[in-house]
Amino acid sequence: MIEIEEARRVLRIEAQSVLDVAERLDHKFKAAVDTILSCKGKLIVTGVGKSGLVGRKIASTFSSTGTPALFLHPVESSHGDLGVISSTDLVLAISNSGETEELIPILNFVVRRNIPLLVMTSKPDSTLGRAGIFLDISVREEACSLGLAPTSSSTTTLALGDALAMSVLKMRGFGRDDFAEFHPAGSLGRRLVLRVKDLMHSGGSLPLVEKKDDMVKVIALMTSAEVRGVAGVVDEKGHLCGCVTDGDIRRRLEKNKNPLSETAVDIMSKNPKTIDANEMAEKALFIMEQFQIQNLFVVDKQSKETSKPVGLIHLQDLIKAKLR
Repeated sequence: MIEIEEARRVLRIEAQSVLDVAERLDHKFKAAVDTILSCKGKLIVTGVGKSGLVGRKIASTFSSTGTPALFLHPVESSHGDLGVISSTDLVLAISNSGETEELIPILNFVVRRNIPLLVMTSKPDSTLGRAGIFLDISVREEACSLGLAPTSSSTTTLALGDALAMSVLKMRGFGRDDFAEFHPAGSLGRRLVLRVKDLMHSGGSLPLVEKKDDMVKVIALMTSAEVRGVAGVVDEKGHLCGCVTDGDIRRRLEKNKNPLSETAVDIMSKNPKTIDANEMAEKALFIMEQFQIQNLFVVDKQSKETSKPVGLIHLQDLIKAKLR
């Protein structure tokens, strides 16, 4: 099991490296967070090689959590892309050695223009380390058995970038709804954005009958409606007082051989589960799964008549929206 032991060795070294970084955090980290928060423009992240790859991920994390950010390749910056950096921006430069030659043009540019600079490096006395707010990414050892491939150092850099982004996120008060604005696609975005009112059947598609209606009319509606197999029952004032489902009819058949002679109020289940139109669609799914039901009548709790149904949402609506 040499492979497993080697994997454990690597993971332990990298985990310890991240813990070491956590213990070293000081006022400079706070200064870096404050600088990002006060930035009126973009966060420009730059680096070469493994540092560049990690930098791309850090920039992406910031962009998705409320801080406009982009990655600038140092080589491309020397061929015109320096123009992307404006006077209101902030630069985060990453270099383990602090002496990466390709970063020098960017360093000179930001110094000349008095643009704030954050640096991630393991060498505080390096050219880069002395140029801006220093964030220490040094490690005791690389997890590579040869001590050559960036492993622990790239892991700690990525973790420190996440720590910066999450600290900024918390200080901004960036919440779930804000996150959803930046992630409209995918299941995560759908869960955070979709509300019951976005998926419910309403208006002429809402299957409603009155208490006095006979079962012939009820069944006809349940068969022809957009959402089949269910009908809401309302009283004289239009308030929801029950619902009839296929299951209610089958259960009634066991007691009465001629349920068609009865009315909706005789067969309905009282006090059906409801949900507010403004609730997240994900909550509707939770309720359906919890009570093992397939329909929820929708009410509007912001209106004066909160017991009047305004819609109906079916489990299939949630499945089609890819919430399940």
